[in-house]
Amino acid sequence: MKRLQLGRWSGQLLCPRTRPCCLRQQQQQQVYQRLHVASSIRSQSTSSAAEINYEDGQESETLAEIDLDGPIPEFPSPLPEAALHSAKLAALHARLSLPQKLPLQTMARTLVDSTADPNVDFNNATLAQLGGNLMSYYVSEYLICKYPRIPMTVLFAAAYAYNGPKTLQIIGKEWGVETAAAPGSEVDPGLLQFSKMKPGTHIPGFGQGQTRPNAHHQSNRRGVSSRVVYDDEFGDTIPNKTTTHDNVQTTELAYANFVRAVVGSVYAHAGREAAKTFVKQHILSRHLDISQLFVFKWPVRDLARLCAREDWEHPVARMLSETGRRSRTPVYVVGIFSGSDKLGEGSGPNLVEARIRASVAALKSWYLYSPGNQVRVPSDMESENAVPWEPVHIDIGEIV
Repeated sequence: MKRLQLGRWSGQLLCPRTRPCCLRQQQQQQVYQRLHVASSIRSQSTSSAAEINYEDGQESETLAEIDLDGPIPEFPSPLPEAALHSAKLAALHARLSLPQKLPLQTMARTLVDSTADPNVDFNNATLAQLGGNLMSYYVSEYLICKYPRIPMTVLFAAAYAYNGPKTLQIIGKEWGVETAAAPGSEVDPGLLQFSKMKPGTHIPGFGQGQTRPNAHHQSNRRGVSSRVVYDDEFGDTIPNKTTTHDNVQTTELAYANFVRAVVGSVYAHAGREAAKTFVKQHILSRHLDISQLFVFKWPVRDLARLCAREDWEHPVARMLSETGRRSRTPVYVVGIFSGSDKLGEGSGPNLVEARIRASVAALKSWYLYSPGNQVRVPSDMESENAVPWEPVHIDIGEIV
């Protein structure tokens, strides 16, 4: 499998000084020199001839030409050099057991949202895009390979439960990341920085900013196929960037972009294996009861169609046991049988309810078939000395 070329995505992250420095980078170098070497310059008469050489080979003005007594310019986010002196950032790096290849400067960049600093060279927009795609890929292949018969709507719900914005916000808070009151250059680099949504801001509702062609049609219907083609990886409508107001961000999305940026930075600095291991440890390791995500409207009919499609005998409900028939709280246990095979079992206060619950149990046992927790996924073939690939089970599709 061909390896992805990340030159355009992470090149400016891995080598931020390999091209001519922009004005802001020069200002940051000046501020850094002003804060750290001002005392030595004033105490040495020969220090005025010293020069600053950037990594791209360009020579800057001499230290004597820098106005050491002038006001320090304000930036939307902290300087990259401040990350080396942040105790919060070093503790977060150690708490997550991140690889040593990931520098603190990049870790500080993951905490700067695009609403706090619009410059893509200093915010986490590109890293969040990269990390979000990686997380969606690893979560999707895990769910599809582990539950090959899972319906599409349940797959959307499970993916949202694993790496949706609400879950990523919980993960970010569990990591001990706190938010800054307002972004700025004086903020500790270990705090999450973003422009918070102002009270009373109008939030676009359904039908605004969608990418589907019939978004404004009165008879707009969002079927499963339409959600797969036009919507995001969770089956939700994709908002238009023009619907943002005053360049603000909610706390939920800011935390989600931060977690995605951390995954992207691990991939950019430590490689694919480290990023995949990080996703397994922090995302896929969380417990999710997928059986609670199913909602059946006509379970008895769906079970009959399943038996007809698989060429089984028609399902028949049989009462297995009962208790308290003449009391206020009777309980009936009903089993669904196809020939001599019992497909499901359920209990209820009456025979109709028990039959429905037994049909739901039979449908869940069919949809939740799994080859096991150690099932292989396609990304395992990217590692060196990988075992030859064995095709996973692919189901013919949903019942209805």
